[in-house]
Amino acid sequence: MNFSNCFSLLSAIGLVTALTAVPAHAQTRVGEAAVVKNEVLRVAGPSTSQINVGDGLVRDETVRTGVDSATRLVMADSTNLSLGPNATLKLDRTVFDDEHHYRDVAVRLTSGAFRFVTGHSDKAAYKITTPLATIGVRGTTLDILSQRGRSVVVLQEGAASVCTTNLQCVQLTQPGDTAIITSSGGKVSISKTNTPPWTFAANCAASAGLCSVNQYADASPTITPAVHDDGMLCGR
Repeated sequence: MNFSNCFSLLSAIGLVTALTAVPAHAQTRVGEAAVVKNEVLRVAGPSTSQINVGDGLVRDETVRTGVDSATRLVMADSTNLSLGPNATLKLDRTVFDDEHHYRDVAVRLTSGAFRFVTGHSDKAAYKITTPLATIGVRGTTLDILSQRGRSVVVLQEGAASVCTTNLQCVQLTQPGDTAIITSSGGKVSISKTNTPPWTFAANCAASAGLCSVNQYADASPTITPAVHDDGMLCGR
């Protein structure tokens, strides 16, 4: 095969690959790790890998911290998510309006302690869930604790609506307002207080930079196509 024909063939193969492979295998970068202390893992099925500062996050990502570990994630719309020790978070859904804003973003806080600081997206775009509650935000800094049979949501700034899975709701409007959701014997209940039994502050003190707030360094979501190698070489 001469060089001209080889080049044409490779160009055609590249074009077909670009048109067919990218939509099926592309991953959208939706954030990055700004602070990493000790064991912070990316969980993909049975396998895990260490996350380091600057590593990107993608859609449907699960992040888990170990004992004496913590991390702060900065999303593409500059939402800041801090995780304390033994915490697990799932980025359930991220739909972009443009490179700086989400139309729809869902974050599942499975277990552990978290601080959530909203970014530039419309507040109605955010959906935060624990196993017991759904949290709607309105320009908000929230401390959230998710435990077996109990969730605690503490308002630090802004406002939030907290609803149980059986649609009992309370409104948090003043700093210190706290929703406590409990489950016992299959019954879920919610109460409100302005004397929080817990806040994320101890985690902030234990890890430098954990509760800082940063803008996303490069808010443009990056598409990374899969690499294909069929072993074909020209002239062979």
